[in-house]
Amino acid sequence: MSAASASDLPRDGVAEIALVGRSNVGKSSLINALVRQRVARTSAAPGKTRLANVYRVARGNIAPFYLLDLPGYGYARAPRQALGALSPADARRSSQAEFEAIVSVVFERAPAALLLVDARHPGLASDRTAWQWVHAAAGDAAVVATKIDKLGRGERIRALREFESVFETSVLPFSAVTGEGLDELWTLIDRLKN
Repeated sequence: MSAASASDLPRDGVAEIALVGRSNVGKSSLINALVRQRVARTSAAPGKTRLANVYRVARGNIAPFYLLDLPGYGYARAPRQALGALSPADARRSSQAEFEAIVSVVFERAPAALLLVDARHPGLASDRTAWQWVHAAAGDAAVVATKIDKLGRGERIRALREFESVFETSVLPFSAVTGEGLDELWTLIDRLKN
């Protein structure tokens, strides 16, 4: 289901993990890899997720939990019909306000969080800012470097070292394409939701 306000979010007390990251970082692809089916829509065009998409995930005999797929930061695009007479700057401010509103509602609930960062772009200012905020706002938080399959061995090592230096925590390498890091991601999720 999709949530635009607090009243749209689940109220059954099941553990929640928020997925935070720049637009097009691979949040929806990560969800699809976790559940091994296409439940989250993916797009090459950034800015498609505009609401908090809520997925109830159950795995084996482990207690179910919710993944809260949040809109990406760093790219805001409103549908053309919604722009009307707004200037591009006003449209960006409007989209940013929508993003901040839904993210605030979700984090008032103190979920655990996964910050997803693109392995090809270590040390981005927007990711550093997001980590500071997520680390302070979430019940517990961790960092996952997506798209690790797009880097060669030496590039991976350098990128992960830089990420760990910037975030001052371990960073889990993950690929939705190859499944690399999937078992470790499940272990991380089990730790975060307990």
